[in-house]
Amino acid sequence: MLDTLIRNARLVLRNEVVNAELGIRDGKIAVIADHVEEPARETVDAAGQYVMPGMVDVHMHISEPGRTEWEGYETGSQAMAAGGTTCFVEMPLNTIPATTDVAAMDLKIGAASGQCHVDYALMGGLVPWNFDDLKPMSQAGVAAYKCFVATCGSGKPGDFKNVNDFELYEGMKILAETGDLLVIHCENAALTDGLGKKARAEGKSKVSDYVASRPVFTEVEAVQRVLLIAKETGCRVHIAHNSCPEAVDAIHRAIADGVDASVESCPHYFLLATEELDAIGPRAKCSPPIRDYANQARMWEYLAAGKIGILGSDHSPCTFDLKDKENAFDAWGGLSACQNSVDAMFDAGVKQRGLSPTLLAQVLATNPAERFGLKDKGEIAIGKDADLVFIDPEQSYTVSAEGLYYKNKHSAYEGRKIDCRVTRTVLRGRTIFELGKDFGKADGRLIRVTGKQGS
Repeated sequence: MLDTLIRNARLVLRNEVVNAELGIRDGKIAVIADHVEEPARETVDAAGQYVMPGMVDVHMHISEPGRTEWEGYETGSQAMAAGGTTCFVEMPLNTIPATTDVAAMDLKIGAASGQCHVDYALMGGLVPWNFDDLKPMSQAGVAAYKCFVATCGSGKPGDFKNVNDFELYEGMKILAETGDLLVIHCENAALTDGLGKKARAEGKSKVSDYVASRPVFTEVEAVQRVLLIAKETGCRVHIAHNSCPEAVDAIHRAIADGVDASVESCPHYFLLATEELDAIGPRAKCSPPIRDYANQARMWEYLAAGKIGILGSDHSPCTFDLKDKENAFDAWGGLSACQNSVDAMFDAGVKQRGLSPTLLAQVLATNPAERFGLKDKGEIAIGKDADLVFIDPEQSYTVSAEGLYYKNKHSAYEGRKIDCRVTRTVLRGRTIFELGKDFGKADGRLIRVTGKQGS
């Protein structure tokens, strides 16, 4: 007997959308057919909704422990579940201590226990002082590593810090041996720091002024530089949150030249533009910054053409006071975004621009799962985890602070009308979110990634 049978669904498979039924047994997808005869303990009527694989968000910040007032596992994972995310790879920064050794990994795992509503894997950090910790973290099952070549960190004990080119080179050599993937935040530190200091001295204070202090070439230069070092070392790399086509082009040139590299962007680069930011205020400040309408249009073209393989939310929340600044340069540079990755992109991409739901499923779920070694995730296929998100294309709603599950209920998308809605999210066969109902017990599991390429 099946545990659950889903009827009347538009199933978004790897290469096609089919009207079919889906059976779940022991948390796995057991059968996909036009009509399933096998009885089931529970039947769910999808009523013509799209059923996509749950989002695999490979760019997610939870600030627990150390900065739990910014975002904790309970609230952050509830927001993910409400937005259709069923698995995430957690960034190593914004917590204190940062996840830069096995002891810090254990602290994160302990904090998540009993609180996390979706499955997760950890990302280790590459910082100037932890070269000897990289191999032990790999053996402990991190899904990837993260580093910054842009300036980051508060200077507080245990906080994250960016690497210089020599430190990046040395770290990449170690990760080339282990076969681990290195995720890199690419902006030229000297240029962006200098331009920002100059803008402040000139009295600039708006979010658009902040954007102007981090022009496209400062991102592209850093992308090109780290790809050259990756080619020299043989390290597998994933360039995070690309905001512009020029950076995407640089990555594809490197791939053609033999570098094992992948492209990530984020929904906010497709949904927002510089021209809107001053009206929104510092809630829309992030790094790399959100660029103008012309850039946004080209990014949509690149997404449609398959040049952008992965979308991650880059959910980087904070308390209200860190956003409530008169001068945008003083505000925290991150968006609270994970609750609207799936529905806003389905609306803007599938409904408004005619993109295939299969393309959206690939960039939100299938490709990130495959790139980060999450072998049971990311696809509606026999034997995969039954991680699903139901999207009703006929419902509409407006994003409001009251409807957000974040610990600090603010978002750059407040006031945005979205012409579709996530109505149900399923994790390993169990409904973890249903529109209008309370959350049940947190049952998210840690995924340790082993058997990496080159290891």
